[in-house]
Parts: sequence; C-alpha cells; structure tokens
Amino acid sequence: MSDTDAIDPELTSDFEVGQDNVQVLGLDVHNPVFFVSSVIIVAFVILTLIFGEASSTFFNWLRPALTDTFDWPLLMAANVFVLFGLALIVTPLGNIRLGGVDARPDYSYLGWFAMLFAAGMGIGLMFFGVSEPLSHYASSFGGAVVENGVRTDWAPLAGALNDPEAARLNAMAATIFHWGLHPWAIYAIVALALAFFSYNRGLPLTLRSAFYPLLGERVWGWPGHVIDTMAVFATLFGLATSLGFGAEQAMAGLDFLFGLGVADTAKVILILLITGVALISVVAGLDAGVKRLSEINMALAFLLLGFVLVLGPTAVIASGFFENTVAYAKNLLPLSNPFGREDTNFMHGWTAFYWAWWISWSPFVGMFIARVSRGRTVREFITCVILVPTVVCIVWMSTFGGSAIDQVINQGNEAVANSDQAVMLFEMLKSYPLTQIASFIGIVLVIVFFVTSSDSGSLVIDTITAGGKVDAPVAQRVFWATFEGIVAIVLLIGGGLGALQAAAVATGVPFAALLLLMIWSTYKGLMQEHQMLKNK
Repeated sequence: MSDTDAIDPELTSDFEVGQDNVQVLGLDVHNPVFFVSSVIIVAFVILTLIFGEASSTFFNWLRPALTDTFDWPLLMAANVFVLFGLALIVTPLGNIRLGGVDARPDYSYLGWFAMLFAAGMGIGLMFFGVSEPLSHYASSFGGAVVENGVRTDWAPLAGALNDPEAARLNAMAATIFHWGLHPWAIYAIVALALAFFSYNRGLPLTLRSAFYPLLGERVWGWPGHVIDTMAVFATLFGLATSLGFGAEQAMAGLDFLFGLGVADTAKVILILLITGVALISVVAGLDAGVKRLSEINMALAFLLLGFVLVLGPTAVIASGFFENTVAYAKNLLPLSNPFGREDTNFMHGWTAFYWAWWISWSPFVGMFIARVSRGRTVREFITCVILVPTVVCIVWMSTFGGSAIDQVINQGNEAVANSDQAVMLFEMLKSYPLTQIASFIGIVLVIVFFVTSSDSGSLVIDTITAGGKVDAPVAQRVFWATFEGIVAIVLLIGGGLGALQAAAVATGVPFAALLLLMIWSTYKGLMQEHQMLKNK
C-alpha cells in the first residue's frame, strides 16, 4: 500500500503555503489575517492611549472578573493537557517521528533545550523564582489568611499552621505546580500539533492547520482566519505580559545597583532600547539571532544558578530539591482539583491567571518549539518538552526560592520578604558576596530573555500572519517586533502589570476552548498516521 492510499482523505489538502498571500509594499502577508490583526491592534493602542484613566480602571476590573468566572474551566483544561501528553508517552503513538520515518533532528539536544527555555519561561523564572515562593510562604500557606483576627480564606494544603517547615514545603509545592507539568504540557501539545500537521502532512505551519481533521478544507476559509487571528492576539498579549514583567524587574535591578529610579518613563525607555536590540536579532535570523542568544542565556542562567547553589545554603538547597519534588507530587492532585475549593485567593489570584497566561502564550511557544523540533519522535518530544523542563524548573525554584525562604526562617532577613516582587531577587542576592556582580548578571539575563522572547515572538506572529510561510520578508518580523514593544509600553502606561495580566487572561480564556478542540483533532491525526505506518 502506498503512502497516498494509506492517508485518510479527510487529512489531505491541495492547499499550497502562501497561495492566499498578497504582496503589499514589499511584504508577503496573508489576507485577511494580517490586515485584521494589524488594524485591531493599532486601534487598541490608540484607544488605550486616548482613554488612559478609563483603560486603567477597565483592566483592573477585567482580570479578577475573568479569573473568578472561569477558574474551574481553566483548571480542567490544563489537566486535560497533562493527561493527554503523558498518555502519548506510553502509547504506540509515541513512536511516530515528526517529519517522517527518515527525518533527523536539526539541532543538538543542547541547542534545542537552550531555545526551549529562552522562548518558554525565561523572564518568568527570573521574576517569580524568588517572589512566588516567598509570597506563598507568607500568605495562606501558613494555614489561613487572617484579616483583623478573622480567617478570610483557607489554604489548599493542610498542616502548615504555625509550622514554618510545613509552610515552606507547601509554598514550594504550590510554586512548582505553576511552573511544572501543567504549563509545559500546554506548550508541548500545541507544539506537537503544529509540528505534526506541518512536517507529516505538509500543511502550513500555522494554528489553523491543526484543525484540518475537524474542519477539512474549511480551515482555508473564515473559520481558519478566525483561528489564526485569535492566535495572533493571544501571542501578542501573552508576550506583552512577559515583556512587562521583564521591564519591571530589569528596571528594579538597575535602580537597585545604580539608583536610576523606576518611573514609567524609565521603563518605556528601557523597553524601547531592548526592542531595538531585539530588532537586530530579528534581522540576524533564527540561527544567528535567537539560537546564539539562547545559548548565551542558558550559560548565564546556569552561572547564576551555580553561584547561588555554591555560595548559598547548599545543603538546604540539595535536600530541598528532593523534599520539594515529593511535596509537589504529593499535593499535585489537590492543587489540580477545580471543584469544592475554599482557597479562592490562591485559585483566582495565582492558578487561574497562570493557566490563562500559559494558554495565551501557547501559540508563541508552541510554534517556536515546532520550528526547532523536526526529526524527534512524539515520545522523545513529549518527554523532553514536558518532563525535562519540569525537573529544571524544580531545580531553579528550589535554589532561588529555597534560598530566599531560608534567609527568612534562619537569618531573619525580613527585607527580602517585604520587598516589591520585582526587587526580591536582588534583595536575596544582597546577602551573598559579589552582590553587585551577581545582580548585574541577573539584569543581563532578564534583558537577554526579553530580547529572545521578542525575537521568537515576532517570528511566530509573522509566520501566522504570512499564512504559514517561514521565509517571509524580514521587514514583517521587524513590524511585529516593534508592535510587541509598543503594546507592552501602552499596557504599562494604561494600568501597569495589572493591565498586562488582564490582557493575557482576556485572550487566554477563549483560546482555552479552542485548544481543547485541537487536542481531539491532533489525536485523530496521530491515530491515522499510526494506522498508516502499521499498514506499510
């Protein structure tokens, strides 16, 4: 039986990448995705600037309204991604190779992992590596939230009341929960769908292709246009949130070292400067730009990690890694449970926001991972993209978060716990020798993560708005990299980090429903491929 005979007719198409594109002013763009996305984003920027105070009020209302309303659907959706990903590892579907049986990886494991982390969570790990464990340790994970002597909210994990050690383990388990299996499963499944339908089916590397088994040729019509336009918005606003966090922390670090201040004007200038550097990386291309910067960033990240591990409470960190892993595994089910929860502060303020943020980021990270993952088997791909990064995140959080909590418990360092979130990392490093050098490395890490996120984000949005073309004119990536910086600036001015988070949640909630349909579509495609290989 030939390959053509084995392929289900519902999974084939005569569509040619770029056939619906139009050439305008030297650009090669997909009609109408590029134009609709661009016009709406430009209008959003203008209206947010014109109605600044009203925009701030609206954004500050929007995020809690969405997370309070859609908390359990977001938690359920993330659980589905984890279960589907783990199932692929242990089933025969894991033997399928992305790109066909003869395909081989384009990048070494080192280069591949470096790009995964640079695109995936770099800025977030820097911002939340110290601040989130400390926040959980100081709040409901001590047993209950108490206001004016009255308990107002209960912690999701029991046994921490008046017990610092139990509170520490609960705080680390909750932190790892937000950076472990669930977010990486979301990224992995989106990336797998994009890679499979592009490399194994020859469809464009764009979100609409992942729905071909469900929609057939309609993916090239208005349903596909809607899917890709939603992906553009989700990617742009999810990325803008990360860039906002990066700008906040980089500015806080520069103020910590040099006393430059943290005014909005300084943040705007910083974003403009870093966006300029990102444009240089955009022009340099994937291998010379993102790949090289990602490898530099990984080296700096491990240098800072080693610095804290060696000069900090090494024994506490080492034992903490195993204790935190056990605590995470032990509490994974109660933390994942979306029903009957009394810990509404934690579920709405942290988990629901995180899941919406990761989902809004998933087209960006997923497509970037797909771009660099040809030649991997499904089992290898899922294992490396879900399990390996989870282990690294546990190491990172145990090192930075564990060191910070140890300073609070054993050294009485209340300053680190009472600092603003953006400056907590630098306050922790204050207790170490060579503080200025370590802090400067931290600032450089945030900035380079900012650059690689902006560069790879513009690559992804450009691919979507070019109808799946991966070799569109560089000017288009320059356009999107510029707009990513502008949107981050506008949202910071129009409401600060709250506005950025509201934008990420607003795009992540509807996108979650779309991605659940994508799981079913991907399953159908993989099953058909498996059957085809069996019949050969």
